[in-house]
Amino acid sequence: MSEIEPEPTRVPGGTPGDVASDAATAPVTVLLLRHAHVEGHRGDVPITDQGQAQARLAGAWIRSAGYDVGAVLYGGTRRTRETAEGIVEALDASGAEATGILDSFALRNPDLYLGGDRVSMVSTAAALAEQTASLTAEDVNRVPFFRDWLAHPERVGFWVAHQSPPGDTAAAVARRILAFAGSLTDVPSWRGRTVVAVTHSPVLRALGLWRDGFDPGEPALVTGYRLSVGSGSPDIEDVAPATS
Repeated sequence: MSEIEPEPTRVPGGTPGDVASDAATAPVTVLLLRHAHVEGHRGDVPITDQGQAQARLAGAWIRSAGYDVGAVLYGGTRRTRETAEGIVEALDASGAEATGILDSFALRNPDLYLGGDRVSMVSTAAALAEQTASLTAEDVNRVPFFRDWLAHPERVGFWVAHQSPPGDTAAAVARRILAFAGSLTDVPSWRGRTVVAVTHSPVLRALGLWRDGFDPGEPALVTGYRLSVGSGSPDIEDVAPATS
């Protein structure tokens, strides 16, 4: 009579219930999520009370769905950091052991340049001028890209479709995120686990354009993509944590 094969070792990770025999070669799952609710985008604004609740509900959903979170990363801004903090607060309350909140440069908004300075996507000429060393709002309105950006009814979509913005194209941002996601497998303790990465709408739309060939439009708050990264091109699926 042949011996009964032992049960394979279960490694918590990307999709709840994944099975792997060797954690060292297991993929990393990335939950790439938009930040929670803010009142507007004039500068580095905080999330609202509604946003705080959304972040905590997303964290509770992540835990209840069976994801074993190894780290929570955020994209530089206050709104992404506070969303990450809310997610971790909910994970901690459920007994999970996330390894900390880390500021991740790759998760930032697209790099655009104005007057020699890198500027973030904001909603007014004054807010753009404040990010430069020497320009006024009137100067900003004389720069064709930013004049057209500010006048456009769907600014992020304007950037996604633009073939030569003064900085990153959507394709460049998608390449950045794919390289970032692939690099997470370099961390041994994240193999077979999940990394939550809180970012911005333009980043998600750029990745959606890369995956689908068209701009998916504005993602809902605290939704995005689930990436399974290991060897080869990552699998990318839509993901929408419960936030209400």
